[in-house]
Amino acid sequence: MKHRIVVLGAGYAGAYVAGTLARRLSPADTEVTVVNAEPDFVQRLRLHQLAAGQEIETRRLADVFAGTGIRLRLARVTAVDPERQVVAVADADGGGELGYDTLLYALGSRVADHGVPGVTEHAFDVTGRASALRLRERLDGLDRRGEVLVVGDGLTGIETATEIAESRPDLSVTLVARGELGAPLSAGARDHLRRACDRLGITVLEHATVEAVEATRVLCADGTALASDATVWAAGFAAGPIAAAGGLEVTEDGRIVVDRTMRSVSHPSVYAAGDSAYAIGDNGRPLPMSCASAGYTGRQATEAIVGRLTGREIANVKLDYAGNHISLGRRDGILQMVDGEAQAKPTYVGGRKAARIKSGILKISLWATSHPTFGMPKRKHRLAAADTAAEKRVAA
Repeated sequence: MKHRIVVLGAGYAGAYVAGTLARRLSPADTEVTVVNAEPDFVQRLRLHQLAAGQEIETRRLADVFAGTGIRLRLARVTAVDPERQVVAVADADGGGELGYDTLLYALGSRVADHGVPGVTEHAFDVTGRASALRLRERLDGLDRRGEVLVVGDGLTGIETATEIAESRPDLSVTLVARGELGAPLSAGARDHLRRACDRLGITVLEHATVEAVEATRVLCADGTALASDATVWAAGFAAGPIAAAGGLEVTEDGRIVVDRTMRSVSHPSVYAAGDSAYAIGDNGRPLPMSCASAGYTGRQATEAIVGRLTGREIANVKLDYAGNHISLGRRDGILQMVDGEAQAKPTYVGGRKAARIKSGILKISLWATSHPTFGMPKRKHRLAAADTAAEKRVAA
């Protein structure tokens, strides 16, 4: 019997790993199944553009995986049982269970509400296509000078606030920062960010802690009440509860704790990549939730799975955190590199050049995901005789 590889999630990490495994492993020995709730590959890094009223390019996963031998299951993952090595899914036909010998968990992340009342009921976000479209619909329904409040001054909050302000100059946009705006950036990049906010007419409220979100306002810890016709919550991310509920060792924010090869430290048949993985980078610090981290952890998981199944030496892929690319609308941006201690380097790239670099990165990411058969060796490796997962199932 064939070794069953199941990949949960077809985002930047999952789609890459699935396509690469299908290219490198012989179909005579393995079968790769991808489970994803949506039929399209979603460019999560551009969902703030979608929310602001722009159209972004999509790729149907059926077309992406055509000719690779990958089985695509359009369904929502509801549970993982690593002891029985099965995954429970729900779809239009009622769902069921999928058995696996190797699991790649890449379900990504979602909004972290940090226990703040009202976030789930009243706030919008841009962590998924459906939620971005929901925000877009809300913005389209606002009258001139409608109040938009973006809570959170991380990359997502900054990009969302500037995108909305540029695309919808008729709206009043306020960015709520817990500390100093752009605190992790260099002094020059912080100044550039402030000038961009001024140019776009964004009101910045610094050193503010949000304690509750209501339908038409946000309440701050100092007693301030901020009027809001649309509150966008961008105050952090967390993994979903499925891994923890299944008994995998996870962090407080739900990410699967993995070793250097992206293998679960509690269940060796499970690997994790992307935002789902709690991985330590080469600088000794946890990799941030980002597209770049999805690439590094996805490549490392692929090398580990192929190496262990075929009896080859497992290559160590670099696990790096080089810096951040921040878009400030369509014609401005910031490229901030960091040092080995993850501290901002003194210099940065800003303006149109940074915007072009960010745009190029997004285009390359989409192209690479959409062409899973490009650039890989044609020879597909057979599994090593030591792999007995299929044999054990036959014996059982």
